[in-house]
Order: sequence, then C-alpha cells, then structure tokens
Amino acid sequence: MAAHLRPLPPEAKALLAEKGMTERSPIFVRIFKEESELEVWKIKDDGRYHHFKTYPICNWSGKLGPKIKVGDKQAPEGFYRVSERLMNPNSSYHLSFNLGFPNKFDKAHGRTGKYLMVHGDCKSAGCYAMTDALIEEIYALAREAFRGGQKEFGVHAYPFRMTPENMKRHAKSKNYNFWRNMQVGYKHFEYTRMPPKVDVCEKRYLLNVAFLDDQSKVEPAAACPIYEQLPLEQAPLPPMIQEAKKKKLPKPMAFAPLEPIASTAKASDFSSATAASKATIGGGRTFGFAPATPSYSGFAFRLNNTLGK
Repeated sequence: MAAHLRPLPPEAKALLAEKGMTERSPIFVRIFKEESELEVWKIKDDGRYHHFKTYPICNWSGKLGPKIKVGDKQAPEGFYRVSERLMNPNSSYHLSFNLGFPNKFDKAHGRTGKYLMVHGDCKSAGCYAMTDALIEEIYALAREAFRGGQKEFGVHAYPFRMTPENMKRHAKSKNYNFWRNMQVGYKHFEYTRMPPKVDVCEKRYLLNVAFLDDQSKVEPAAACPIYEQLPLEQAPLPPMIQEAKKKKLPKPMAFAPLEPIASTAKASDFSSATAASKATIGGGRTFGFAPATPSYSGFAFRLNNTLGK
C-alpha cells in the first residue's frame, strides 16, 4: 500500500481510544526547535484540544530564530496554516506537508523562501525532518482530520517552550522582541487549549482580537485598525490536577504580564501550567531524546499513579 494511504498503526489507534479521541477529529500541531519535539493535539467532545502525542524531530537545520531568506537553511518559526493542498504524498522525502512559508508576517518583513516542509527521510535543509515511520503517522492523522471535515490545521513553530525561564535565558537574543510577540500565542493556547485567532498588522502578529472597523482594512505592513481583545475562557483543569491541588501541591507556574501593546486594546495576561508532554511513541519510549522539562501536570500524573498503586 502507498505510504500516504496507510492506516494509523494499531498503537496509535489504541492511544486515541484510551484518550477518548477519534481518528477524524481536528488536529493542531506545535513544534519546538530547541527541544526537537513536534506535538499533535486533537479536539475532544468538550470542544478543546487535548494532547495526543509528542514526536521527536529527527533533524532540523539552522539555529534558533526565524527563516529570513532563500539559502539561509533556517527552519521557519511562526504561525502557519496547512490546507489539504499543502499535503504532498509524492514527496522526495517520503511524505511531507508544506508549512505555507512565507505567511503574511514573513512577507511583511521581506522574508523569502519556499518548500519549507515537515517531511520524512531525517534530512533537513530548512525543514523539520522526521523519521519515515513518524511522518507516516503524522501524515495519517492529518489525512483523517481532513476526511473528517477539517479545512486546515494550525502549525505553531516555536524556537523553544516559551516559559518565563526560557525567555529570560534568551533575553539578549536579537530575536527576543519577535519571540515576545510569539509568546502571546503560546500563552493563549496554554491557558485556553484553543489556538488563537491570528492576524498581522504593523509587521507583527496580533493574537485573539476583533477589529472594530472593516476587516478588509487589515494590512500586514500597515497600522492596525482599532480592535478589542476577545474574551478568554480558561480550559478546565484535568481531574488529576484538581486532585493534586486539593492536596496543596505547589501552585502552577504563573506567566508574568506582557508589556502593553500600542493600541486601543490591552494585551491579555495569561497564566497556566506548562503543557505536559513527552515522546510517547509505542510504549512511552523517547527514542534517545530527553523527555520534556517536568511540568506541574506531569508531577500530578506521577502522584496519582503512586496513589493508585
């Protein structure tokens, strides 16, 4: 059977069932360069995204920071949308999907490049490369989501998990202001478990806002029209976290307030626990990659397991 038509492996189907997910429910993807991880999230019956699996990225090229121009061999960072037409079953790198670089933000900054992919073959010259087996599984998850009616899925490509500690560690980077802008989207998803609405104006990302004037006036390089911040609803804490909180465990990490954005609206201040994730292919193996930094939710999970023994 052709690689792009292969069904999900039995282990993936079992994990879906265990987590109360369906093959054809919508997906959302996050990429973290420094950690070399790709997360897949899926919608459940509550209408929010829940973590399905974290896959180790086999290879990515360049360094931390966005792609600037053709030939710099940088893997992109930013907020991208993948439609079915960007899926490539005949890729030279086994299977692939195009991130859609350059997006509106990239174009506003004069960034150039094309064919920036997530693909197989574990080779990269500006892409995020997976092993062939892993890209087959990720490709199948996207394919089934499209069959289920999803028109496009978001891919948020970050330099690292945008925690206060990591932001402080990279505070002297020339990309810091760009990353501060991206951090708004990271915080939004951590808080709500829903991808934010993404717009571009004044050459920056504007996250989760409603424009009070005609939407057609929003231009990536022009001044932002008057807008207001959309209300946010915090995702309910999983039962394991609720149980842990009753036992008076340390409070979840709180994000520091963002600096005000120059506009009639104010930037939202989000707080949440760090996303709990680790490589979970097969029986929870990490394929030689260190698991994600322990999170509050991960601690609660281990506590519950201990209490349940």
